[in-house]
Amino acid sequence: MSIFTASQPHPPVATSIKALPVNLFGAVMGLSGLSLAWNLASRMLGVTSTIGEGIGMLAILVYLFLLLGYVAKWAKFPAAVKSEFSHPIAGNFFGTITIGTLLISAVLGRYSAILQQWVWIAGVLSTLALTVVIVSRLLKGSVAFTNAVPAWLIPGVASLDIAVAGGTMPMTWAHEINLLAVGIGSVVAVVFFVMIFARLVHGEAIPSAMLPSLMIMIAPFEVGFLAYVGMTSKVDMFSAMLFYFGLFLAIIVGFKIFRRSVGFSPSWWAISFPLAALSNAALKYADASQSQVLWIIAIAILLFLSVVICILFVRTLYWLCSGRLLAI
Repeated sequence: MSIFTASQPHPPVATSIKALPVNLFGAVMGLSGLSLAWNLASRMLGVTSTIGEGIGMLAILVYLFLLLGYVAKWAKFPAAVKSEFSHPIAGNFFGTITIGTLLISAVLGRYSAILQQWVWIAGVLSTLALTVVIVSRLLKGSVAFTNAVPAWLIPGVASLDIAVAGGTMPMTWAHEINLLAVGIGSVVAVVFFVMIFARLVHGEAIPSAMLPSLMIMIAPFEVGFLAYVGMTSKVDMFSAMLFYFGLFLAIIVGFKIFRRSVGFSPSWWAISFPLAALSNAALKYADASQSQVLWIIAIAILLFLSVVICILFVRTLYWLCSGRLLAI
């Protein structure tokens, strides 16, 4: 059973907000990234802006819904949140909250510049704080080799998203913050990528349930492309290499992920933002090169991303309504 196949009905189960998984914030990242991609398509290809705006509004609603839900979980079950944050693998998914905040700020830019700036500042502070915590935790030593999984890249790449979302910030100090973020994010992402790649090559195969997270491996390159282009305002050979390697890696891991044997779970949202970053990067690269082949590739990726996120959203709603999402 995979993301594209229907699941069998399950008997009713007990539910609780205690079971709300932090990795579900990946939905905010995916929806926000899809909204930004359709907004790019609107400007570059003349596609109606209604699609991007509608997805953006949905992303904001999902963000608020999940944020309120997780705050409620924190207030009612603080030990569960602490346990999740302290977990060597699950703790990395708290980066989906901070990245989601940064991307929501970019979505809000269509409606209010002031609100966009304040949400971006909140995203910057929380992202940098989380990066300090995660890196400090790893430097304590005695980290199990098997814990070097793609999820490490979520807080590792998070700093790059500061520049992606804040490239147009008008504050005089924003440029230096973006440089700081790119400096931290690029080096941390490269170090983490090498460690994870070595674990995937030399260690045991990761569990089937974690296979969707392999798509996170493309994030340093596609988010790096977006951050670099946003900071330099140009697409050059270096950015092109980042884009193409990310595309190459996406094709390879795609064949490992999209299999009937990989059952659906909220962890599938891990594929959404890396694919959204790839889609945004492909559109920007196609626009810079004005190559017909690259335009076809960019449009194909955008349509594929749209289908994937639509399926993820529908299946997550089904899990919520059936009680499986918050089952205890």
